[in-house]
Formats: sequence, structure tokens, C-alpha cells
Amino acid sequence: MNFYDRRILPHVLNFMMRQQALVPFRTRVIGAAQGRVLEFGVGSGLNLPLYGAGVTSVTGVDPSSALLGMAQDRVTSAIVPVELIEASAETLPIDTASIDSVVTTWTLCTIPNAVQALREARRVLKPGGTLLFIEHGRAPEPGIARWQDRLDRPWGLIAGGCHINRKIDALIMEAGFHMERLSHDRMPGPRTHNYLYEGKAHPV
Repeated sequence: MNFYDRRILPHVLNFMMRQQALVPFRTRVIGAAQGRVLEFGVGSGLNLPLYGAGVTSVTGVDPSSALLGMAQDRVTSAIVPVELIEASAETLPIDTASIDSVVTTWTLCTIPNAVQALREARRVLKPGGTLLFIEHGRAPEPGIARWQDRLDRPWGLIAGGCHINRKIDALIMEAGFHMERLSHDRMPGPRTHNYLYEGKAHPV
């Protein structure tokens, strides 16, 4: 990991993801979480204050120690117990069938092997557990999708490996989930970057 990724990018990501326009999306997704929660890519902890009384605990994982340091500052704002772990979602240090809800918000774009991470989510979820997500990814318009493919590699180099052309619903189903609910929207920003996938899925 170079100096930019280690020392500068975490602050850039924290600033970008603090947009007020993203709060309604976060609130909806986090509001559906129940029981013991695992959050992929907890980042700087922006979701932590949003977890409600239906949640018994939150385990947040992230590979960035710098972002986890920021998240630690937000732990005191949470009304539920929070544990932060420096780890990759592709190899979770979590017991099988021990989690009620897995939450991922704008995270699957940056995980190198997103399908493997989702398979790990499936492994740790209890029978009847829930995957809750809000992610950006591949747009339905062919012209925009072509630009996403062109820009994907250069964008990833400056944005911590973020991929803008992933078809999130296809990745989730490939990992062994059944889609209960899926909706689409757009967040502020360029149309190559702002197409959203929001939904709820269960292990098959």
C-alpha cells in the first residue's frame, strides 16, 4: 500500500461519503438491520450512529487501519455495542452461522474479489439471515456502461480500487443469494458513478 492509499485516501473517502444526500439511503438500509450485525467495509464509521434498538451488536470489518481509527471516534455515538476488526471481507474472522444481518454500503465496489466476500457473508449468516445493501455500479444505459468500462481502471487507481462497472445484483446472486427486494436510484455525481442498487437478499 503506497503513501497515497495509506495516508491521504482515507480522508478523501471520509469526506466524500459524508454527503448529506446519502443519509436517507443509509438510514433505510441500516434501519432494516436486526440482531447481531456484521458490516463490511465499516470505513470511518458513518453508519454506526444509525443502528437502532433492534440491533444487539455490530461488528465492523475494514482492511484500513486509518479508516478504523476514524470509526473508533464514532463508536461512542452508537447506542449498541460495537467491535471493530481490521480484516478483509474475503476472509472473515467470524464464526459460521453466527450473524443475523450483513450490511454493506458502498463497499462491494472496492473489494478485489466481491463474490468471495459475498460467499463469506453467506457463510457467516444464520439460516434466515439477511444481506442488506446499498451500492453503486453498472448503469443500464449502454452508452453510460461503455464509459464505465473505459474509466474503470483509471478511476480505480485514484479511488482505492473502486470499480464503477460492477453489476451488483448479479454478483450477489452468483454468491448464492436469493434477491427478496431490489430497487434502483441515482445519487449525486456523474452518471458513470451514481447508479445505485439497493436491496435485501437471503442465502439460498
